[in-house]
Amino acid sequence: MKILPILLLFALAAPGHADAAGFQRAQAPGPAGEPISIGIWYPSASNAPDRPNTPFRQSLALNGAIIGKSLPMVVLSHGDGGWMGGHADTALALAEAGYVAVALTHPGNNYQDDSAPPSRWVLDRPRHIKSVIDHMLSGWAERQRIDSTRIGIFGFSAGGTTALIAAGGIPDIATAIAHCDRHPGELVCRIGMVDDLAAANIADLPASAWQHDPRIAAAVVAAPGFGFAFDEKSLTQVSIPVQLWSGSEDQSVPTETNAAAVGNALPIKPEIRIVEGAGHFAFLTPCNPLLEDAQPKVWQMVCVDKPGFDRAAFHTWFNKDVIAFFDNAFKAE
Repeated sequence: MKILPILLLFALAAPGHADAAGFQRAQAPGPAGEPISIGIWYPSASNAPDRPNTPFRQSLALNGAIIGKSLPMVVLSHGDGGWMGGHADTALALAEAGYVAVALTHPGNNYQDDSAPPSRWVLDRPRHIKSVIDHMLSGWAERQRIDSTRIGIFGFSAGGTTALIAAGGIPDIATAIAHCDRHPGELVCRIGMVDDLAAANIADLPASAWQHDPRIAAAVVAAPGFGFAFDEKSLTQVSIPVQLWSGSEDQSVPTETNAAAVGNALPIKPEIRIVEGAGHFAFLTPCNPLLEDAQPKVWQMVCVDKPGFDRAAFHTWFNKDVIAFFDNAFKAE
């Protein structure tokens, strides 16, 4: 589930986009006062340059003037060891569709600092989400532009776990341990992530230890990590619309034991999208071709999809479908 070393992050994002959107870098105060790095994409009246001017290789109006009122907001949570730019194309598409898109780099579980074990980040990450939403609604200079009744979350892999918890879920550690006993070859079992959860005795924590945020009104969950740890009891309190994505070729987070398990357990029937031919990393923004020669091992792991699968073409309709889901979910608000 780890994604990238530091030197490759700036080479992975997609090429620049022709349409303008505003962008700001900022920091939100974390639950213990630690800074959380965030990137904010938003609709803007300002012009973007002709060439990419960001680490994501996007052409954005840096600190450009925001336009619109009562804007919906989506917070994006990356995978294990990732960063705020892992879904930059989705964030840009959301901004161009009239959303404020806020992607964070999770402290202790990112490409630079991966010091937090699973037993810590599984609890900390949802707290980061709450802190970022708090900041956007009370500390951001353009906070009056956000419609606080239309807040969504997008989560990939470990970020999918984060999204489910933030939306009201509580993973069942005993269920996760039993699953690994039956399926020791599944990645998170094989590399000891579930063992760490078990050793930390987080199953004994009260429900109040799991940070939920009732302001979240809709969730998109892609390739959810630890999906097998969520049963019907775990997800009883998830009473919002959910869109679930999984790749048919995902060997890291297999559909049957993760996205499908979550889909069967959710109290409200989710939208489920199984992407034929997609592997785990297909949900990351398409890679820069220059990476193939610069770091062939990382290119092979993160960027190479099944023959015949076109990641760029997939992301075109993936982003449209994600936006359509949030549009429909928020119409009912």
